[in-house]
Amino acid sequence: MITLCLAISLWSCQSAANGNPKKLQKDTVISEAPKPSLTPAEYNRYHDMVASFVEKNLSSRYFNGGILVAKNGVPVYERYTGFSNLRAKDSMTAETPMQVASTGKTLTAAGILKLVEVGKMGLDDPLEKFFPNFPYTGVTVKMLLNHRSGLPNYLYYFEQKKWKRNQTATNQDVLTTLYEWHPALTTLTGKHYSYCNTNYVLLASIIEKVSGVPYPQFMKDNFFTPLGMTNTFVKTQADSANVVYSYKANGGLWSPDFSDGPYGDKNIYSTCRDLLKWDQALYNGFIRQDLQDSAFKPYSFEKPGMKNYGLGWHLMMLPNNKKVIYHNGKWHGFTSAFARLTDERVTIIMTSNKYNMGVYQMSKKMYNLFGPYDGKNDNSNDDEGGSK
Repeated sequence: MITLCLAISLWSCQSAANGNPKKLQKDTVISEAPKPSLTPAEYNRYHDMVASFVEKNLSSRYFNGGILVAKNGVPVYERYTGFSNLRAKDSMTAETPMQVASTGKTLTAAGILKLVEVGKMGLDDPLEKFFPNFPYTGVTVKMLLNHRSGLPNYLYYFEQKKWKRNQTATNQDVLTTLYEWHPALTTLTGKHYSYCNTNYVLLASIIEKVSGVPYPQFMKDNFFTPLGMTNTFVKTQADSANVVYSYKANGGLWSPDFSDGPYGDKNIYSTCRDLLKWDQALYNGFIRQDLQDSAFKPYSFEKPGMKNYGLGWHLMMLPNNKKVIYHNGKWHGFTSAFARLTDERVTIIMTSNKYNMGVYQMSKKMYNLFGPYDGKNDNSNDDEGGSK
């Protein structure tokens, strides 16, 4: 069988005749001193194991972004490759915020859980409570969280209804079009899992209604600032000229369009280090335990297989009782992977602003460095890629 080496692949394709490919980008590999939660020997063992894997499998010609792998909350491997701006050639650093696309759904879901925790709302609240005369009956907050609402995806029906591509949409536009256009359900409400960005746009709007503050401010006040996520923010129209843009696999700029406006489903910009802070908060009681447990519980069983979805998290439930709690993201050229191996207390984070589906493959292959996570017999299918 012949294996093809595609330009968009993350994996190195080298020949003995040609040697290593010419280095086109600057790399920053960061090695930090061991922290108290790992002995020096443990730190060195994990560092060397991950470093060896990355060096064998990562192609810096095609990957443009950051990698962070942590054990017990300690980064044992951290690397930043390429440029935040491919034209200006400014090097990617640990402080470069990139859009994490649907990985941000984990934070939107947590925003809802925080409001439930303080008694401002309930998971079983109907949407009519927040949006009077909502045109789709029977939809609850929980159904938005676990993608069982059956609502149509605004990314698709905006295209079908000929929304102008250069007219940036807002969360309010998504809600208004549900009322005025009333696009058909994609599945029966509450009966099937159907990954849909409309769900998380509406969740962000619910956060605004219940809290009385804009979603970007709510997330800053209740998550980013308390957790020390100093390089994380929700992008608004005011930020459009100052954020990192994304690129196609060939290096061409990915032009923004109407769909870049709504938030909740995407538009959180962050770094590997800040996402590690988010990961660690989940170990440290930041969200009440019963609510956190509900987020990591599977809700959809229409299809057999190991993949499922909780409240804002993808789940991989293995036959050997191992579980991966994760959420990938894909938006334009942004590709991100965020995986939590809670049995081993390992966190794997990858962010990129140059289109590269190999990010997901590499992240998943790293699971097996820490435990038996092969899942070779799984034939199920879910939407791991993220926003679109």
